[in-house]
Amino acid sequence: MTDTFTASRRPAPLARARTLPPWTLIAAGVLAGGLLGGGYGLVTPPTYAATSYVVAVPTAKADPASALGFAQAYGRVANQIAVLGDAQVWAGVPLKTLQSNVQTATSPDAPMVAITATSSRPDVAADMANAVARALTRHAEDTKDDTHVELQQFARATRPASPSSASPGVTGLVGASAGGLLGGLALLVRPRRTAAEPGGPASVPGPAFAADAHGQL
Repeated sequence: MTDTFTASRRPAPLARARTLPPWTLIAAGVLAGGLLGGGYGLVTPPTYAATSYVVAVPTAKADPASALGFAQAYGRVANQIAVLGDAQVWAGVPLKTLQSNVQTATSPDAPMVAITATSSRPDVAADMANAVARALTRHAEDTKDDTHVELQQFARATRPASPSSASPGVTGLVGASAGGLLGGLALLVRPRRTAAEPGGPASVPGPAFAADAHGQL
């Protein structure tokens, strides 16, 4: 009798959760995730990326294979203050902006350094990439007599025509996918009906049953 009375006091939200169709949790997750993802894409400003390329060229006194090693070295020092300090003058942005928004990449097969800058403005992204490339080639020129390798501009960064960040539609799809996944996980851990609980809360025993139980005692 105690177990029956406890079942009748089951919280209403939990009881209603057991009666919901299984697909409602997934649908709710997809809808909520899509709205959150699309909203995030709308409120987040677009990001533009521009890339400038410089190539290491050996002088007549250097081994052509040494250019590849120096390209790797120049790629690592491109983000140093000595280089960015000169670049900020030409880019017209603070040093911290260059430090957080400029990245370099090198290739193990070619003596080339790729300098990529990101900004919410496409013209600023191109200016930052070209400024860092210019500063890096200047520093390589100063040490050319010792390294016997110089850096030359291979391709200037141009103003990007479209943002590199995801559009609101893409972020909405990503959010909807994540929401659907969470809804599926919630479906797996959702309380399930048992044989003793066909679909609704159990009722308190009637007077006749109570009387029979009293007579047996």
